[in-house]
Amino acid sequence: MDATQQLQSLSWSDAAYLAPEWILIVFAVGLAVFDLFLPRRAATGWITLAGLLTSLGFVVWRLAELTDKPAGSGVVRLMADSYRIDYFSSLLKIVFLVATAFIVLMSLGTVKRADIRDRGEFYYLLLPAVCGAMIMASSGDMITLYIGLELLSITTYVLVGIRKHVAQSVEAAFKYVVQGGISSAVILFGMSYLYGITGATNLGAIAQGLKDRAIDYPAILYVAFFFLIVGFGIKIAAAPFHYWAADVYQGAPTPVAAFLAVVSKGAAFAVLFRIIYNLAFFASSPGKPLTNDVFLALLVLAAAAMLVGSAMALRQYNVKRLIALSGVANAGYLLVPIGLAIKGMHASGFGEFVFYLAAYLLMTIGALAVIGVIAKSAGHDEIGGFAGLYYRAPWTAAAMTVFLLSLAGLPVTGGFFGKLFILLGAAQSKDYWIAAVMVASSVISYYFYFGLIRQMFMRSTSEALVRVPVPSGIVIWLCAAATVALGIVPGPALDWINGHFAIMSDLFVQG
Repeated sequence: MDATQQLQSLSWSDAAYLAPEWILIVFAVGLAVFDLFLPRRAATGWITLAGLLTSLGFVVWRLAELTDKPAGSGVVRLMADSYRIDYFSSLLKIVFLVATAFIVLMSLGTVKRADIRDRGEFYYLLLPAVCGAMIMASSGDMITLYIGLELLSITTYVLVGIRKHVAQSVEAAFKYVVQGGISSAVILFGMSYLYGITGATNLGAIAQGLKDRAIDYPAILYVAFFFLIVGFGIKIAAAPFHYWAADVYQGAPTPVAAFLAVVSKGAAFAVLFRIIYNLAFFASSPGKPLTNDVFLALLVLAAAAMLVGSAMALRQYNVKRLIALSGVANAGYLLVPIGLAIKGMHASGFGEFVFYLAAYLLMTIGALAVIGVIAKSAGHDEIGGFAGLYYRAPWTAAAMTVFLLSLAGLPVTGGFFGKLFILLGAAQSKDYWIAAVMVASSVISYYFYFGLIRQMFMRSTSEALVRVPVPSGIVIWLCAAATVALGIVPGPALDWINGHFAIMSDLFVQG
């Protein structure tokens, strides 16, 4: 990177491109002050939802501008490509904002003051958390990437332990802080090796440096990528770095567990996707096939996550722990498109990834919304709370069945086509062994998903009355309808993504 690029600053016109992030920060600061004087705390949740939808509107508007231009020509590069507005970041920002809006809406129906005493704090902390995820998706530089990572991490530490009067929540927060601190340190350690070799923090400049110097430092590059994969493996809760997930999800409030499952995991995947595509291809030297080893390591990590997550979920009787371990397996599915990139930069890998991430958003948040309603009714998160749900709340049972079928990857759901597209990509790349692992993991998962369905339809009913609050009902049925829609007409969404996404311009950072 030359001196002109290094000295490039952010102008007022450039700042307009950051409107979605500015809106979230302004709403967060305003709500923090507003909450001190607001006697009726429920309004904070609705204002938070308004801020998320406003930010979402600006992201969609910017994406529409990109759509009107030829693929790759509308990319906005700020501060010497340290921050990027492209299809990659815009699509992921839409996923993060929609997920957080659903989470806020479901919490309005299930989170009461007796559960979270600092409800205003709970709502306005979600805004900087999702802003951190958005910064991670747009980052083309390790410094901005790490700022987004820490903004997301620190706010989620507080959110996990926000129920200070609940011992289980305090324990979950402690475990999450320790694991999060370790993963952040490991990621930073891996980044420091890349900086030491190339003298740059911009991903494009690092890639150029690796082209020139990889032959001189093969061992250091192995260490750098090992630490990066381990650090992000902890963030996405992929086996064998997943042991924190079940305890944290169980101890955290249900909306926070949903945020960790979708937004926090998705942001880590966004960074991993960008780093691997930008750097791993240029890190090899003659006789040192580091690129092959990096992508093989990702596929091995994916296989371990799928098999270990599915196997450990077999004996879970707490539904939040079950969803956490299901998330471990799903982290494996989401890793596969990244690991397949070695096969000639698998052309539709990003489309497969985003499609399954969207399906995972819908089925996970929908399922956790139902779990939150049932937990309120039964007074616990155990699988027994779903006994006879069909007889107490037939429509809620039907919606939960849709989510479980999608998680299992069965037809007429978004989860089925999400897994199918990834499976076909693996077959196209001739990585048949990872396709076999995907099939085996899905078959194992049928046992615990159908166990929950059996509870709802074939077990004697309990006396607990199920009341579905209107906000939670809206989330449940929007997620169920969208899940079925993706299962009936998946082609247009995937074709649109693949038709507008260009790997060279939307994913690669200029040095």
